[in-house]
Amino acid sequence: MDAERRCVGLQLPEGSWWDWDVIAWDGGELRLAAGHDLAHYHGLELVFGDPTLVSCPAAFLDPVFRAPTSEELARVTRQIGQEPPVLVAFEADAGGQEAVSCLIAAERIEVVQGIVLRYWREDVAPGQRFAPWVSSPNQQAASG
Repeated sequence: MDAERRCVGLQLPEGSWWDWDVIAWDGGELRLAAGHDLAHYHGLELVFGDPTLVSCPAAFLDPVFRAPTSEELARVTRQIGQEPPVLVAFEADAGGQEAVSCLIAAERIEVVQGIVLRYWREDVAPGQRFAPWVSSPNQQAASG
């Protein structure tokens, strides 16, 4: 990927993406979830494949995505030893008096749109997804 592509601001699909949190994170994937209220479901996920640097709070509000600065790109390149294929930058409200600057470097990014339930329901539509921590009463009984 060339530097021009790497340094463009992230374009999100239309929607109310006010409330954000880290829904899953392991060595191979960082998944951010967004919606207008994360109490029951979310409708958008940013999936970062093979993240190499993550500098953001676990939960934040109203991010403003922007192109990374040349200084941020240089700093991340020094920290990880190479230019990242994907570098996403944004400012967000993390509950303090000032917005926080956030950076995520990864091998790839995918924007996934669709409702993901954060609680168990019997009457789900075919293909409906649940958040990673949601389990059916049958699964709970088997593990308990």
